[in-house]
Amino acid sequence: MRHSQVIAFRTFFDLVYGPTTSRDRQRAVPHEREARSSSRTAVHETEKCSNTGVIGAVLSAFVASLVFVSTMQADDHAENLSEIWPSVREEAVLTYAPNVPPPINRTTPAIVRVHLDSSVVTEELAPGVLYKYWTFNDHVPGPFIRTRAGDTLELHVTNSDDSGMPHNIDLHAVTGPGGGATVTTGVKGDLRIVKFKLLHPGLFIYHCAAPPVMDHIANGMYGLILVEPEDGLPKVDREFYVLQSEFYTSDPESEEEESGEANDDNEENEDEVVYPYSHKEGLIEHPQFIVFNGHVGSLIGEQALHAKTGERVRIFFGNAGPNKIASFHVIGEIFDKVYREADLISPPARSIQTTLVPAGGATVVEFGVEVPGTYTLVDHAIFRIEKGAVGFLNVEGEPRPDIFHSVDSPVDCEGCQVQP
Repeated sequence: MRHSQVIAFRTFFDLVYGPTTSRDRQRAVPHEREARSSSRTAVHETEKCSNTGVIGAVLSAFVASLVFVSTMQADDHAENLSEIWPSVREEAVLTYAPNVPPPINRTTPAIVRVHLDSSVVTEELAPGVLYKYWTFNDHVPGPFIRTRAGDTLELHVTNSDDSGMPHNIDLHAVTGPGGGATVTTGVKGDLRIVKFKLLHPGLFIYHCAAPPVMDHIANGMYGLILVEPEDGLPKVDREFYVLQSEFYTSDPESEEEESGEANDDNEENEDEVVYPYSHKEGLIEHPQFIVFNGHVGSLIGEQALHAKTGERVRIFFGNAGPNKIASFHVIGEIFDKVYREADLISPPARSIQTTLVPAGGATVVEFGVEVPGTYTLVDHAIFRIEKGAVGFLNVEGEPRPDIFHSVDSPVDCEGCQVQP
């Protein structure tokens, strides 16, 4: 407690409870004798009123002094923080899967401002299947955030969920309680502004951690944040954002039969059915869908990835889970470099066929594309292809018979799901 606070408190205490030291009590004796020689009733009433007024005045002064001191302390604290925060400020370039923001060209740290809003949107999870997603910025997965080691992340967190449900964000890149969740929790209409210094380079998952945390993750509240090393990453020609996750649903008709109530969402959608989330299915780790980038078919057809022969490709791959380990593999390619568990400091592993990514983890893979054709992204726990974990990379360019040659033409693999 500061000296000014001590003086204010001491003054207030003495006037309310009387003198507290022997010297103060001696000084108070003549006043007590004088009080006894007067009319006790009148003096009692007078002193009562007088003391009440004095106590009120001192109390007001005491509170004012504390407010003043607290304000001074807050100003001093803010001034001290402003000295340690970077002087450069910038608005983050946010992109949505499969797109990635451009590499960072800065050589000094900056305050990077990011706006994240929690919302609920109903979209197609699979053909004929609608799902009520819980999202960051109306997307599943949430935006890709690109920063640099030493940057200060300034988050502006809002909540647009009409249900009144609280949401927050736990960033695996943040050092501190809850990864930031404890200071970003809010309900609709709230705004939380926080700053976190990014100490460790790597590729990190972020997700909502409001209770029950597993429900928030299972319903779509996750994304990736890249913290580049100070020296940056090696240059490549293409970068992609791919995030695997699971969805746990129950049969809409069974739900209606058990509850005896019709699903209002399905009354509004005649052609497609809204599948409800099932905590029970999540608890037994039985996902009905395992997908890339939030939807079955998100990397198929017009949404497929594209590259040209001779280019180098980098994939930032995350696994939001919430339960399963991913076995990431690209059919027809060998990863030239694998930054295992998104460790961007250690030398990468070389010539890897399949890499494991735990729930709540990430990896970075790089490879050159030499031969034109279609390459298939899968979770090599291969039955998951039928649950949606499949996508395509289409490579254009001149044939390379010195690497890949056949006298016969390719045979279509109709219905096998690993070819378009």
